[in-house]
Amino acid sequence: MVSVVQNVAIDCTNAYELARFWSEVTGHPLHPDDRPGDDETLVMLPEGPVLHFNQVPEGKTVKNRIHLCLRPDSTREAEVDRLLALGATFVADHRKPDGTGWAVLADPEGNEFCVLRSAAERAAT
Repeated sequence: MVSVVQNVAIDCTNAYELARFWSEVTGHPLHPDDRPGDDETLVMLPEGPVLHFNQVPEGKTVKNRIHLCLRPDSTREAEVDRLLALGATFVADHRKPDGTGWAVLADPEGNEFCVLRSAAERAAT
């Protein structure tokens, strides 16, 4: 017997607004039934588990123990710029002079995530 990952749950203070941010990040829609003020919302990814946003009363207080890693279809640098324009904040720089590494950003509620090099950037080195 095995278990299948159904969703990745993200606790937050405003489920609908944070789901809208991640919908823009991924380019995939919210569940069609989701509305502002909903306690739970979903971003419908085409492959793998959905992103499930669950409204909780407490705010984030420590670093995430689990986080998302994003591999852009553009360059890493262009994606970092795009995500910052959407409302992400820059947390840490783990990019190296040889082009490897990643950037750590946080969503509008402070949940950290990584931006990796694109497949094309990886193939070029």
